[in-house]
Amino acid sequence: MTVFGRISASRLAAAAGLLFAGIGTAAADPAEIKVLTSVALTSALDELAPQYERATGNKLVIGYSLIADIRKRIIAGETADVIILSRPVMDELQKQDKFAPASIANVAGTAVAVTVRAGAPKPDIGSADALKRSLLAAKSIVYADPAKGGASGVHFAKVVDRLGIADEIKSRTILVPGAQAADLVAKGEAEIGVGQTSEIVPVAGAQLVGPLPGDLGSVTLFAAAIGADSKASEAAKSLIQFLTGPTAAPVFKSKGLEPG
Repeated sequence: MTVFGRISASRLAAAAGLLFAGIGTAAADPAEIKVLTSVALTSALDELAPQYERATGNKLVIGYSLIADIRKRIIAGETADVIILSRPVMDELQKQDKFAPASIANVAGTAVAVTVRAGAPKPDIGSADALKRSLLAAKSIVYADPAKGGASGVHFAKVVDRLGIADEIKSRTILVPGAQAADLVAKGEAEIGVGQTSEIVPVAGAQLVGPLPGDLGSVTLFAAAIGADSKASEAAKSLIQFLTGPTAAPVFKSKGLEPG
């Protein structure tokens, strides 16, 4: 249970008020904060960004892309005030001194999950064998192209190989460049989709079946850090405090993420 389950609504409101007050103090001079983050956090950050901007006066400029793409860009020298990527990648970049010291903080996690069109019968994915049968029975399956580096696509490709059905479903597989699997399912262009829970829950017309079963499952934990060359480090710190605080937690949960 998170802190949200342990405090009353009145205490939550008070905590949120104190947090916003603290943020406002930290960002007395409004700043522009460049953020680079995974597409898996798009729906949550699109809702949270205006709340943070209203509370602080700061302006967020958010760039979304695949984890692998942002990782490559940062290694090549691109920088941002706040970077939010999967924890293993963040730890790797920290070893290359890409972040301010001791600035990494866990934000939220999301599982690789299955989706079908709203109203359609939910396939059985309760075990590895059940998942295998459902995938073999599906007319079409869509997930992120693993060659593009999306975390869910890379993982699911390994799952398909492990189940031993890669050749059998190849002709019925649709690969998308990023987080579009749930959109295609919602439009009826694919029967089963696989992606991050956070990429499924916000999509109208798509229903979440559930995470991949047992040891086939994977949870991506996202973490944030301040860029080593940030010229707005105090404002960046206030954003990370906001994203890891009580105001952001229910928004993350509503978008299929678990607060970190």
